[in-house]
Amino acid sequence: MTLARLNGATVVGAVLAAFGAAAVIASFGIDPDPDGGWGARIFPLAAAAALLLLGAMEMAKGLTAQDAAPIRMAPQLSGILALLLLSLAYVWLMGKLGYLISTALAAPLALWLFGIRNPLGLLAAALLCPLAYHLVFFLGLGVFPPLGEWFDLLDVIGGR
Repeated sequence: MTLARLNGATVVGAVLAAFGAAAVIASFGIDPDPDGGWGARIFPLAAAAALLLLGAMEMAKGLTAQDAAPIRMAPQLSGILALLLLSLAYVWLMGKLGYLISTALAAPLALWLFGIRNPLGLLAAALLCPLAYHLVFFLGLGVFPPLGEWFDLLDVIGGR
């Protein structure tokens, strides 16, 4: 097997693996449970490890591909940049307005970037994503939500 030239799979795989590795390292910064268990760190660590593994697999697939197409990123570059900016704005907004409001704003915008244009679907995402994530992570798993510095909807609805 000869190595193929640089192609989309190798680049995507390398970027995913790099993000996965950084996320694995960052997840160890999450405090363990008071009793010393893995606690809230286990889910980000598992997701980060999966991202690292899948990125490595994609990169290996691209390196061994015989008929891999060369990289043509220009059409997708604006979407990638928009998603990156949305993720940065989401994290910043979460610190200012709390988890529920920032997720209600970011979820439909992310779906819109992926081509969902149905207003009813976007409205459903704005309402159901924060609710579902809140029920699973904060109520079901007991993980504390990031609280907003300026305002937090949990103060109003009594969710703390």
